[in-house]
Amino acid sequence: MTLPALPTVRLGQDGPVVGAQGLGCMGMSEFYGPTDTAEALATLDAALEAGVTFLDTADQYGAGRNEELIGPFVRAHRDEVVLATKFGVERRADDPAYRGVRNDPGYIRAAVDASLRRLGLDVIDVYYMHRRDPAVPIAESVGAMAELVAAGKVRHLGLSEVTGAELREAYAVHPIAALQSEWSVFARDVERSAVAAAAELGVAFVPYSPLGRGFLTGSFAAAEELAADDIRRTQPRFSGANAAANRALVEPLREIAVARGATAAQVALAWVHQRAEVHGLTVVPIPGTRRRERLAENTAAVTLRLTVEELAVLEPVAGRVAGERYPDMAFTSVGRE
Repeated sequence: MTLPALPTVRLGQDGPVVGAQGLGCMGMSEFYGPTDTAEALATLDAALEAGVTFLDTADQYGAGRNEELIGPFVRAHRDEVVLATKFGVERRADDPAYRGVRNDPGYIRAAVDASLRRLGLDVIDVYYMHRRDPAVPIAESVGAMAELVAAGKVRHLGLSEVTGAELREAYAVHPIAALQSEWSVFARDVERSAVAAAAELGVAFVPYSPLGRGFLTGSFAAAEELAADDIRRTQPRFSGANAAANRALVEPLREIAVARGATAAQVALAWVHQRAEVHGLTVVPIPGTRRRERLAENTAAVTLRLTVEELAVLEPVAGRVAGERYPDMAFTSVGRE
């Protein structure tokens, strides 16, 4: 299959140039049921061939295994790939269910060294604070991150799930290349303040879960269909009455896809790109996939432009979604607004 050439964009004012769509690698190691390492690695090859040069991982994905998985690929294509990883979600070997949030400088310094070892790299291209701990001043955390840049361990800084005010405070300490938060037809709370602040500062926006964790594509209709260890079973909008109500909200998106000879995933990604135009900022969505077939489908979305009428149909969807994105919204941007 011949894929359309991806346009390129720059992350932040002086960040790296990347393909206008990235690849979320999380599901290659954990969270979304059984994994297939061989297919995941083949998907990385296909991504680079298609111009998808921005790869996203984190130290907590697979408790480090995801960094170990993609590290050899990144090393083999070091001049072609822009690698982003994250710190901030702490896991413990003696308690697989434990998730803590840490932003203190000592933890940051230890986390970057651990990520560099797992990746087998000398420098990380974009280093994100994965989640914000309000108990630690953000200026203190970003100051520690800035030290990593000065030390040559990190090239550019990013933040995830911060408010507009927090982004401005962080940027005053050190330039931020990218802000990563959930943004989709189903999740638009970032438009309260974070999107405007990113546009004002020239920070690129990196939407994660632009396909609603697969719900927008119809890959599942309710959490009960998923594997027992699938993280989506814990997310309120995918279970019970919430899932039933939200399935009805997806129908207009699917109808647009059928009418345009596209897929629901392509319509959802086109929406993200065009919504960014409304706000005047650079956007690089990172749909996650473990399969070459889905990568090709997602990449083809760059050629689709929705009409004014189609956008109007999708406009009210997010405001009608039943259930929160997470069981505990305290560590999301909207949880602090």
